[in-house]
Amino acid sequence: MSLLLYRTFLWLYQLGANLLSPFNEKARYWVQGRRTVFSELTAFFEKEKRRVIWFHCASLGEFEQARPLLEEIRTSYPGYCILLSFFSPSGYRIRKNYEQADYVTYLPMDSAANAQRFLDLAKPSLVFWVKYEYWHFYLHTIHERNIPLLLVSGIYREDQPFFRPWGSFHRRMLANFTAFFVQNNDAARLLGSIGIARDVIVSGDTRFDRVIEIAAQPASFPELEAFIGNHTVIVAGSTWEEDEEELDHYANTHPALRFVIAPHEIDEAHLQDIEKLFRKSVRYSQLAQTTQLPAEVNVLILDTMGMLASVYRYARIAYIGGGFGEDGVHNVLEAAVYGIPVVFGPEYEK
Repeated sequence: MSLLLYRTFLWLYQLGANLLSPFNEKARYWVQGRRTVFSELTAFFEKEKRRVIWFHCASLGEFEQARPLLEEIRTSYPGYCILLSFFSPSGYRIRKNYEQADYVTYLPMDSAANAQRFLDLAKPSLVFWVKYEYWHFYLHTIHERNIPLLLVSGIYREDQPFFRPWGSFHRRMLANFTAFFVQNNDAARLLGSIGIARDVIVSGDTRFDRVIEIAAQPASFPELEAFIGNHTVIVAGSTWEEDEEELDHYANTHPALRFVIAPHEIDEAHLQDIEKLFRKSVRYSQLAQTTQLPAEVNVLILDTMGMLASVYRYARIAYIGGGFGEDGVHNVLEAAVYGIPVVFGPEYEK
């Protein structure tokens, strides 16, 4: 019965993505990106003869957690091929050219046939699954083939299905892992409560390693520095519409300050909505083309991805988005690592 419900969920997920793709950019990338996955994997692995280490990440945040480990393995085991997969378009599109991986791909939707085909092509010797996202057929097939499967930076909560009386299907997915590297003692305790105590190692959260690494060698942005000048800066990262509506009045009435807004979604419609809220704003992509900004412009909208973690270093105060809507607060560590005050809305958990 559980497997039938799971198959139904997978079918509905794909159907929803296909129906939304003409109207939703993220859904369109999700659908289009998977159309040629197997033909491209076939072409790559026909020539690739090295042993493969496979990292799977749900999205960009999980990639940042995997990155310190992936790069350490790349240095320590240069003779291996590194395969990196993403489920989400936001992770794949930003890191599809990541130079430390030999091949970056979307993970085909979970099914028995797709899992068999993917593993037949890649033939990984070792698999890292990062933090969460559990796909039954992939995990089962990896385990069936006796391939070591390690969970990295795992985190668990009591309200998850694994720890509920009706969660036997989810617990069977956990049984496929060879070892768990979890973030804290609570996660280890919860695994122990369902009989998983052996091969559970409390190793911390690799996000800390990553943000410390970024803070030690942050990227520089000359156009941004010219915009800031000697002004006090507030950086608002990963904002949603609700956050922007909380911030716009303050930004519009404090011209002596500089605001950097990094929206979570950068589609054109959202960017235009932000420009209506922040009346004295300019997009980052326009800075390089502008010889001299009007003096009253005090808000910079980041309309590119991948900058935010380094941009926080310019802030006197950081605002983290997601706390005024249903999405929840985004990554506070990227800002906190610079030793600045971090502010967010009332909706937070985990």
